[in-house]
Amino acid sequence: MIQPLPPWALLTLLLWRSVSSQILEQGNILYPKLLDTQVIICDCTGFTCVSVYWYRSNSDHSRLQFLGKVNNAGRVTDQADSRFRLKRKSGSSFTLQIIDVRVEDAGIYSCVLTDVKNNELWKSGILLLPGVIPPTSPPPTESSPTVTSDCCRLKENSSQEDCASMVLWLLVGLTATLAGALFCTLYYFSRLPKKCRHRFVK
Repeated sequence: MIQPLPPWALLTLLLWRSVSSQILEQGNILYPKLLDTQVIICDCTGFTCVSVYWYRSNSDHSRLQFLGKVNNAGRVTDQADSRFRLKRKSGSSFTLQIIDVRVEDAGIYSCVLTDVKNNELWKSGILLLPGVIPPTSPPPTESSPTVTSDCCRLKENSSQEDCASMVLWLLVGLTATLAGALFCTLYYFSRLPKKCRHRFVK
């Protein structure tokens, strides 16, 4: 059964819609399994909590449901459903425990903190999606390096026959170079005068 909202809560309905829109962008999403128990924590660190009000909004922010109030002593009032258990966990945090989670429990859950001077602090909420399988990011694909032969680095699609012909032409060129150098050396000595050749022999 939906309980009527406190008068001050009606004034913050517009604020709730803007905050809940930001919550969706922040990725605070829970994917509980059906009939499991889900716990949502409201942290009071840095704020002197006297009371905590819990709310739920449906996904399109068209309806705001008051779930209950729990004070600093752990006393719960205006509890909307027996499956929603409001507790004080410690001196700086409160919890909302949802028993036997159902599909209709989907929505954005948030809490409002109040201190002794009735100052309010609206905490970021959690989007609950019961029974929904969480999305998984695909594993990163690793591109395998292209293995090429040392003799064919300049040609990506070179075959073994191409490599063999390249090696053959390389050897032919080297042999021709050595033959040319030898021929030039012999020709040089053959053109020397006989006296010079006699000195080299001596």
